[in-house]
Amino acid sequence: MPGEDVREAAAVVVGELPVLPHLPELPARGVGADMIGRTAALLVDLAVELRPSGYRVADRPGGDHRRAVTLLRGDLDAFEEACDPVRPGWVKLQAAGPWTLAASVELRSGHRVLTDHGAVREFAESLAEGLRVHAAEVAARTGAQVLLQLDEPGLASVLEGRVPTPSGYGTVRAVSANAARDVLRDVLGAVGVPVVLHCCADRPPMAVLADVGAAGIGIDATRPAVHGRTAVPAALDELGAVWDAGTPLLLGLVPATAPGRPVTSRELARPAFDLADRLGFDRARLARLAVPTPTCGLAGADPRWARRALALAREMGEEFRDPPETDGP
Repeated sequence: MPGEDVREAAAVVVGELPVLPHLPELPARGVGADMIGRTAALLVDLAVELRPSGYRVADRPGGDHRRAVTLLRGDLDAFEEACDPVRPGWVKLQAAGPWTLAASVELRSGHRVLTDHGAVREFAESLAEGLRVHAAEVAARTGAQVLLQLDEPGLASVLEGRVPTPSGYGTVRAVSANAARDVLRDVLGAVGVPVVLHCCADRPPMAVLADVGAAGIGIDATRPAVHGRTAVPAALDELGAVWDAGTPLLLGLVPATAPGRPVTSRELARPAFDLADRLGFDRARLARLAVPTPTCGLAGADPRWARRALALAREMGEEFRDPPETDGP
């Protein structure tokens, strides 16, 4: 979410999404509020610090780590307060997934955690334990069941060997799909709550995301590979297989920043209807197989659009429950 006022952000989220509100993230606050620093604050017996090149493993928790923990504690306080009159049945948490974290944090040597198989395992185990504790605390505070979203925007680069080395002249060796599955499967099995895997890459690695026990998979449904005339048949086949298995897709449909003209939920929902049509699914099944979301985070939006985007996502949920038979206005 945009801005630095966490209480306002929590009130907006809970007000617009009372059925499934999420703990807001406000990266505009700086160090420790961004996705990697915030996730690192959840690690157990591991700490990071910020260097000019990015986050790096530290010998002990320092100021950067303490700041991230303090921000997260304040966010939980604000979220609990916002949930109190609503009492949602479910709440959603977000954190960076193990592979994006490993590709983003440096070892003391300056190389990525990703380059050391043992370090990857250590980080994944630490992250899983931290997420388990975090989810349990949120459940106790809110009285709600918890859905965890692991953001893996870097997973495609990890699998394709596109993560740069410290010098910038080379790339880290690609991780095999089987190795990626093993780590994700272990983390998902250890956190104790249902997990959605989110990847907003141009071509998300569905074969990995769909084979680790995730409760759902989040994608940007406006990307050319899966939308309109440029849709790639293989990508559509992968999405169809996910739906065939009964796994819901969180479809990113609402622009992350304000478009240059007014838009309606019906208009923004058309890619979802088109996807169902092309895959041969009855549109009415979208109510069970799809959840409309923003295409990615709303941190770059103005506050007015952020609120409107959440409202549009909620309205699209209603469109999915009663879809039009045609795509007329």
